[in-house]
Amino acid sequence: MPITEERIDRIERAVQDFIVSVNESHMRTEAELREFKDEMQESHMRTEAGFRELKESQMRTEAERRESKNEMLNYKEENRQQIREMNIKWGEMAKKLGTITEDLVAPSIPRIVKEVFGLEVTDLMVRRKKKLTDGRSKEYDAIAVAGDCVFVDETKSTLDSEDVKDFIKDIQESRDFFPEYEKNKVIGVLASLYVDENVIKFAERSGFLVLAVGDKLMEVMNTKGFKPKEW
Repeated sequence: MPITEERIDRIERAVQDFIVSVNESHMRTEAELREFKDEMQESHMRTEAGFRELKESQMRTEAERRESKNEMLNYKEENRQQIREMNIKWGEMAKKLGTITEDLVAPSIPRIVKEVFGLEVTDLMVRRKKKLTDGRSKEYDAIAVAGDCVFVDETKSTLDSEDVKDFIKDIQESRDFFPEYEKNKVIGVLASLYVDENVIKFAERSGFLVLAVGDKLMEVMNTKGFKPKEW
């Protein structure tokens, strides 16, 4: 019997030791879990702080980019306005001197023909005057040859509807004065320093390209997509 009691005591002690061991292990596990949780929370907080800092940095960069873009746009607009004002002053001076065609229109025609029609001007004549055997004579302000097209320009210090009507006749007679371009397409160009919107519309209905002072010296004033008449 004593042996049995001794064995029971050993078993009880073993069970108690096991329980103590389990409790200690459980406590260590809980402590480790709490420590891991704290580390994870700290890591999460650091990550969130990093994201916030990155977002703030991106926002600052975006704000700086917008500010830089606005400054650049303002600079371009100021520069464009200065160029336009300079072109207007130049135009006014040319108007007084009677040299609008030579100073403004003729130098702009090759660029405009290239931009609008994709053609290279191979011949540009200014103040071209011709007289026919029947006594008729005519001076054309500028004539530009590009590809199979001939651009005939009439420049006015002030352009009105009557000038547009008169130019229709001049264009129709242009082949009489320049038979060498009989097979070419003739495109009429009207140019002035400033052109009223109503005059532009009337000129468009007549099929003419209209030029006036702009950012690039002389610019096309017609409605976007307008195609001039080929006479």
